[in-house]
Amino acid sequence: MENLTNREEALKIRQEHQGILEVAGKVPLKNRHDLSVLYTPGVAEPCKDIKLNKDLSLELTCRGNMVAVVTDGTRVLGLGDIGPEAAMPVMEGKCILFKVFGDVDAVPICLDTKDPAKIIETVKLLQPTFAGINLEDLASPKCYDIEDTLKEQMDIPVFHDDQHGTAIAALSAVIGALRLVKKDLKTARIVVNGAGAAGSAIGRLLVSAGARNLTMVDMNGALYDGMPGLNRIQAELAKSTNPEKKQGKLPEIAKGADVLIGVSGPGLFTKEIIAGMNKDSIVFGLANPVPETTYEDGKAAGARVVGTGRSDAPNQVNNVTVFPGIFRGALDARARRITEEMKLAAAYAIADLIPEKELREDFVVVDVFDPRVAPAVAAAVAKVAVETGVARVKVDPEEVRAKTAARIKMGK
Repeated sequence: MENLTNREEALKIRQEHQGILEVAGKVPLKNRHDLSVLYTPGVAEPCKDIKLNKDLSLELTCRGNMVAVVTDGTRVLGLGDIGPEAAMPVMEGKCILFKVFGDVDAVPICLDTKDPAKIIETVKLLQPTFAGINLEDLASPKCYDIEDTLKEQMDIPVFHDDQHGTAIAALSAVIGALRLVKKDLKTARIVVNGAGAAGSAIGRLLVSAGARNLTMVDMNGALYDGMPGLNRIQAELAKSTNPEKKQGKLPEIAKGADVLIGVSGPGLFTKEIIAGMNKDSIVFGLANPVPETTYEDGKAAGARVVGTGRSDAPNQVNNVTVFPGIFRGALDARARRITEEMKLAAAYAIADLIPEKELREDFVVVDVFDPRVAPAVAAAVAKVAVETGVARVKVDPEEVRAKTAARIKMGK
């Protein structure tokens, strides 16, 4: 499509194909015999078996490889509350990513309500159809209550990707960068700017991974235990971070930091802020589409390692490396939930794809198109699911890895 702008090409391809997603059969239906097996009378046989054991629907129907991508359209990309209809292209695109990178069938579900109780009730009612729920583009703080309630009340994995996918991708990037500069996660001074859904999730996962010198910052300054105006997630996080209870804005808090992560807004990491960090500093500006600092500006300001969420610069931190493999592993193990241990395993699986001898300042984050990513994540997640008892079936992680690689290759 020569001479078209990104906008023109994005609209043209969707207009020509009436969207980018379709439903296709897995087996042929060409004659009366096929019809008798795939529909009546043959279809009654799996129905009778599933009636006796509901979990067989995960083995005998498309449900076992099907994830719902659910939104209410209240926080879509950087566009804000644009409504469920306008959110549909993003959910449709997410479904494509599930299929291409993890061979997971996904269906967009855009709900015409902003009421958390109605969203919870609706998603719960979908459980017989899906093996997993991917929550997407829900405004905070209601996204916390929606996810927590669904995780408690449903018997399939519920995963808010804006929180946990971003957090896993960020943690894997931090692990790689710290390995390069020979610093320890436990002692490194880490600052996360932005304490919304994604920023808080990054902070929580860093703490779970062992970070002991972490400070969260939002527009009101550094979060500390007892700080007024915090939501329940931020208040909980404040108890396990900022051990010195420092107060102040970002420029003051970032002085002497080893790692600075932004999940906030464009251009907020100034040259002065980055220059005031510790030697061999690490900066990840994850705001999209315009990061807190560009790769070039961050390097010019003195950072040793810089990464963003953009695909046109080195060290892209992108949750595409996360959610296809997370769900692939969870579905293969027939997991009932996605746990903190599974998230940590995914982060280390991604980071471990780059051996220390191959790490470079412009290569601490594995490429999103690296075919090893989803298989590695799926294997790590399935392994932990089995070991911690959340799996319905016992699977061999290396078989999961091999099958995932084969499925993705076949799909492409």
